[in-house]
Amino acid sequence: MSSIRRSLPLLPALVALALAACTTVETPPPVPPVVKPPVIMPPPVTPVPPEVTAPPLMTPSTFSALPGWDKDDLRQAWPAFSASCSVLMRKDEWKEACTAARAVSGADEAAIRSYFESWFVPNQIRAADGADTGLITGYYEAQLRGARKKGGAFQTPLYKVPDDLLTIDLASVYPDLKGKRLRGRLVGKKVVPYGSRAEIAAAAIPGKELLWVDDPVEAFFLEVQGSGRVQLADTGETVRVSYADQNGYPYKAIGRWLIEQGELTSETATAQGIKAWIAAHPARRQELFNVNPSYVFFREERLPDPSVGPKGSLGVPLTGGRSVAVDASMLPLGAPIFLSTTEAGSEVPLQRLVLAQDTGGAIRGAVRADFYFGFGYEAMEKAGRMKQRGQIWVLMPRAR
Repeated sequence: MSSIRRSLPLLPALVALALAACTTVETPPPVPPVVKPPVIMPPPVTPVPPEVTAPPLMTPSTFSALPGWDKDDLRQAWPAFSASCSVLMRKDEWKEACTAARAVSGADEAAIRSYFESWFVPNQIRAADGADTGLITGYYEAQLRGARKKGGAFQTPLYKVPDDLLTIDLASVYPDLKGKRLRGRLVGKKVVPYGSRAEIAAAAIPGKELLWVDDPVEAFFLEVQGSGRVQLADTGETVRVSYADQNGYPYKAIGRWLIEQGELTSETATAQGIKAWIAAHPARRQELFNVNPSYVFFREERLPDPSVGPKGSLGVPLTGGRSVAVDASMLPLGAPIFLSTTEAGSEVPLQRLVLAQDTGGAIRGAVRADFYFGFGYEAMEKAGRMKQRGQIWVLMPRAR
């Protein structure tokens, strides 16, 4: 009996084991390993160099610092300055100074000098790299022979503005592009570039011939100068032709191309040197001209007074020896400028007060000016050889 009693406590254990054998035990899903996020290292810090501030375009100076200021006969510049003031009067910063100029006698050199020294501050112009010297070239009003009808020696056309030339003022859409214009023509619903010089020379623009001249070389140089006079063989009349528009392509200097080709040197690439090269290579004349894709269109003007120069970009007549063309995006158009350079092809100082009254496709940069020599053979000769270094000071009205 005692043995039976000892075995009874085992029964519940056996039953539990049997039940356990008949039960499916679910294995819990494995716990995914803990993945630590990657450590993102910051990029290496590149030292930022200190900002390099470009030198100011205009550095205030004094009249005593202007080389040759005291030797210039300012009476010769006064008519040109008065012409500039007729336009500058519309601007607030110029109105007071230009009004005061009305009380100054143009015949009194001392009064003119006192006026400028009292009302203006000379500001030396520097390029963005700090250079205070730049290129000074020259231009003139050309003289050509022509006719109103094609015939005989008169085979080279001067064109009026074509009817299909579109000029779009970009500033109307993008104010930052003030003064920038897009030129082209309409094909379907698209504006495409207008014809280049090569395309115009090959296809012509029938019906838009303004005049016919007898010298294709002088016709090309007329475009570079921007204006000229044409003596008409059929009537004996002399008319002025002035810049009216251009085809939208940037100006490219054929003299520079001849240097790059090894045909001329920087010393011989003057207007005279280029014309001599063309005379020696007549078969390559159009090839040379086509290097400059820009093409200028003209308008005819009466010439009531031959002593009055053509109008520049400011809208006033240019004065020989006292007007210059500048980059209007760099220098204020109309402003008096003191120019210190040398005479064409020499070391003789040319230091005088001039007026920024014109612009040009080849005139780009701050320390850059194109000196207007006037009309006639002597002006043409000097302008053709003018390729000097020089300095520029712009006279700005004093703050009052």
